[in-house]
Amino acid sequence: MKFFVDTADVTEIRELNDIGLIDGVTTNPSLILKSGGDIMEVTKEICSIVDGPVSAEVVATDYDGMMKEAAVLARIAGNICIKLPLTMDGLKACKALTSQGHKTNVTLCFSANQALLAAKAGATFISPFVGRLDDIGLDGMEVIGEIRAIYDNYGFETEILAASIRTVNHVKMAAMIGADVATVPPATLKALVKHPLTDKGLEAFLADWAKTGQKIG
Repeated sequence: MKFFVDTADVTEIRELNDIGLIDGVTTNPSLILKSGGDIMEVTKEICSIVDGPVSAEVVATDYDGMMKEAAVLARIAGNICIKLPLTMDGLKACKALTSQGHKTNVTLCFSANQALLAAKAGATFISPFVGRLDDIGLDGMEVIGEIRAIYDNYGFETEILAASIRTVNHVKMAAMIGADVATVPPATLKALVKHPLTDKGLEAFLADWAKTGQKIG
């Protein structure tokens, strides 16, 4: 499974990219606001850090507006992926942009039916929001499983990008179900490395090593 980091914080992105943990980046208007930077400048810097897709979201809600904004965003860098809302106008823009050779990420997906439409429109990625479904008492991972089954049934090439990831368990379950990508906040991605037995084992090894009085090198 590929990891995208869900942030517009270039310091965090650079750190995780240098370790080799991320395959792309997702941003949205809320994350750009949190970064405190200009959308064009921040997105351009992110694109220079990572080689993989960088999702940049349109804010227009009508087809013509989306296409106009998409043209501006696409000029930022060659690895820009245009992020579009899952509406009829968004699907229309998805089809047009895909036909032009652009990568697209259809976002705010909350059902398998919506994901089916996005695949029909040629989306590169579909972003079902796991955490937000859990928030209203539904099972976000069940939706991931439904989408996986439908896409496999018909050979759709659209990649399932598990979004609104809140916990390390979300990441594990998405991988087990077969999501192609998980986009996660930096803190959640870093938390995947943690386990109390790892810490306990390392502490014991270091204590034993200190008792030997030896050094390496």
